[in-house]
Amino acid sequence: MTAALPNLVTSCAAIGDDAFGLTRIFDPAIQLAVWRRTPDPTIGNWLERNAGALGCGFRQLITPGQTPVLDTLPTGSGRDALADDLAQLAEMLAELLDAPAIGVRLEVIHKAMCPRLHVDRVGVRMLCTYRGPGTEWVEEQSIDRSRLGAASAGLADTHSGVLRPDHCIESIPLYAVALLKGSLWQDNTGRGIVHRSPAVSSPPRVLAAFDAAW
Repeated sequence: MTAALPNLVTSCAAIGDDAFGLTRIFDPAIQLAVWRRTPDPTIGNWLERNAGALGCGFRQLITPGQTPVLDTLPTGSGRDALADDLAQLAEMLAELLDAPAIGVRLEVIHKAMCPRLHVDRVGVRMLCTYRGPGTEWVEEQSIDRSRLGAASAGLADTHSGVLRPDHCIESIPLYAVALLKGSLWQDNTGRGIVHRSPAVSSPPRVLAAFDAAW
């Protein structure tokens, strides 16, 4: 039996094994809240069997209690389990933010979508990686925010100066549910979790993103 990982609270992140821990995102100091989960083998095995037949994913707007329609994806118990999980996470985000609807995106990714470190111009976004490497993020002391965005001059993170010499790049675990606070969160201007898409060595990477819709 594998020992449970300890809960972790850093200067900007709260990471644990309880869904209730996601409420830490309301702490002004916390920019990332992560709920670690054990991967669902039904979903994982289905994704492996159908890795080449997932198309480009989908985008849907659903209301709490509604299950997304995955008719464009291969049939199987894994598809049903994925639909149920997406519905559960969307409902959770809607309840947290008191949102009437949630935009759900399932991304089937063959290369890094956003390979440079950045902050999202949103209030908060929920992410869950179902296949492949998880989203990468960095602590505040690892970065120079003045080098983000256009200030990087299009250079890779390793050459732009955005990463400090003693930096450490962290990764959100597979199947974990993460809330990433952006720059548009109330009183969060100039802040927000700095993150990027990981390199994809064995595509596709399958990522779900959830955004509140009002």
